[in-house]
Order: sequence, then C-alpha cells, then structure tokens
Amino acid sequence: MASNYKLERAAREERGRVRSYQARRAVHEHQNKRRRRDNLIAGGGLLVVLTLIVIAQVFYFDGGPGTPEPTAAASATPTPSAAGENTGEVPASTLAEGRTWTGTLTLNDIPVGIELDGALAPQAVSSTISLVQEGFYNGLNCHRLTVEGIFVLQCGDPAGDGTGGPDYSYGPVENAPSDNVYPAGTLAMARTGDNGFSNGSQFFIVYEDSTIPSDSAGGYTVLGTVTSGLDAIKAQIAAAGINADGVSPVVPTTITGITVQ
Repeated sequence: MASNYKLERAAREERGRVRSYQARRAVHEHQNKRRRRDNLIAGGGLLVVLTLIVIAQVFYFDGGPGTPEPTAAASATPTPSAAGENTGEVPASTLAEGRTWTGTLTLNDIPVGIELDGALAPQAVSSTISLVQEGFYNGLNCHRLTVEGIFVLQCGDPAGDGTGGPDYSYGPVENAPSDNVYPAGTLAMARTGDNGFSNGSQFFIVYEDSTIPSDSAGGYTVLGTVTSGLDAIKAQIAAAGINADGVSPVVPTTITGITVQ
C-alpha cells in the first residue's frame, strides 16, 4: 500500500510540474505574440510616416525652379500630349523679329525694367510678346518665392498656384546656360520638370545668383534680363520671406502692368 501511495504521489507531482510548465509556456507565447503585434504596429506606423514624407517631398520638389517648390522642377504648365511636341496654337517665332525688346514689368507698382532677347530665345520671346499684347498678364500674381539655395520669384500663372498657363505649350528649351548658373537679374521661363515642351506663361526672376540644376530636358529658357528695379524686388518682396506654406511670398505680389516694344 505504501508503495502504491508513493507512486500516486509521484505521479501527481509530475502532473503538477507539467501543468506549471504548460502555464509558463502559454504566458511566454502570449507575451511573444504581443511583442510581435506591437512591433508590427510600430513598423506599420513608421512605414506610413516614411511614405507620407516621400509623398510630401515629391510634391514639394515638383513645384518650380528652385524649391527649398526648387530642385529646379518648374511649376506645371499645360502638359503636352507627348514630349517633343508643341500644343495648341503657339505664336509664330518670327514675332520676336530677332531683336532685343525693352519694356517695363510692374510688380505692386514697382517698375522693373526688362530686356527680352528675341535673337537667342525667339520662340519664348514671341510667346511672351503675344501674351503681353493680349493683356494676359495684367492682374496675375507671383505665386512662388524661393529664399534658400535658389533665389527666384515666379509669376505669370492665371491659376495662381503653379498649375496654369495659356491654351498652348511649347518647346524646346532655348538659351539655357551651359553651367546651370543663372545670374541675378535673369528673366527665364518656368516649365514642368523633365519636359522641355511645357513652356507657357510662367516665368521667374532670379534676384540673387543661383545655380539651378538641369534635368533630362535641359535647363530653363532665358528670356532676357532685368535692367532696373531688382533691388526693390529684393528689399520690398523677397526680404519679407515666404508664408508657412513654404511657397508663396509673405508680401502678396501682383503684376500691375507689363509693356514691351
């Protein structure tokens, strides 16, 4: 009887040890599952954050020459149906007459003297002259200012947000600097990144020497130069900086007049 009692007691103790082991294992597995779940959630959250950052950067750097909107991707003008094609009824390049045109671009009643080079950029100058003669630019705002690395004030978009233009687009790039350096006073055309046939009405004024990298379409068509008023643009518009959106100038800037002859 004593022997049977000892055997039963040993069996009970063994069953107890097994149950204890199984209980500890269940707790351990539950903790591991929870850690894996927490890690998955954390990893998923990190992935979402990284994705949002990438999306924000793609949006930010495709806004125009010189985002801090430029890695020099210009604000969008109407996108051609295919690269390498003009779209719509583009003014004849002969309108530029192969000569220098002079005029005044008035921004917030600041007179800015300009010269357009009809010999080196006949297509862009012809388009600009045509738009000026139509009164296209009157009342349009300068929607974009860059204040770090690349220093440009971008104007001429009827939509006011970098997406607008006339009812045509044209290319290719004309008269772009081979070294990607755009000196202060340069007046150049904005375009869509990697699309040399997306020039429209948007242009930018370089108010401090800037290096704007070329893309697969080349550089940016240089229309001409600012001959006077650049200091006023810097002091009265650029010096105030940009709004919290990182794009628009703090000082609302409007084209209150433009003439060429």
